[in-house]
Amino acid sequence: MTVRQIRPFADPVLRQVAEPVTVFDRELRDVVKALTLAMRSGAGRAGLAAPQLGLPVRVLAYDYEGKAGHLVNPRLELSDRRIVADEACLSAPGLWWPLERSFSVVARGRDMYGKPVTMRALGVLARVLQHEVDHLDGILFSDHLAPEDRERFLALV
Repeated sequence: MTVRQIRPFADPVLRQVAEPVTVFDRELRDVVKALTLAMRSGAGRAGLAAPQLGLPVRVLAYDYEGKAGHLVNPRLELSDRRIVADEACLSAPGLWWPLERSFSVVARGRDMYGKPVTMRALGVLARVLQHEVDHLDGILFSDHLAPEDRERFLALV
């Protein structure tokens, strides 16, 4: 399998809301494989959402500090505790920006075979999951920035 190219930040596909997965078949398993391969093909990559590969389905992959996997049709329950930390996006390589997110999440979804999955994530992994679910909703992390920060960020993309 060849590594698919990650779509750049300005690509309109990143603004589309991804479609829920309804069929758990070989095609879906290929999407998960493509995400995992693209995510792991470079250093510092902790998560990737299907729209970033031009695939408009609700699937994400993650791999951070020994916790690796994927979620199909993920839903997040966010904690009230918030934390500010630098965040980046594989669609805008090399640009980091401080962003406030929930410190922990409970993620629910399915695996590529349709089996229910529930996981709790803290810190960076919680941030990764929030970032990738945003991609599934057509939201870019720059949308969370204050207007003046967003303007500065977008000038660099």
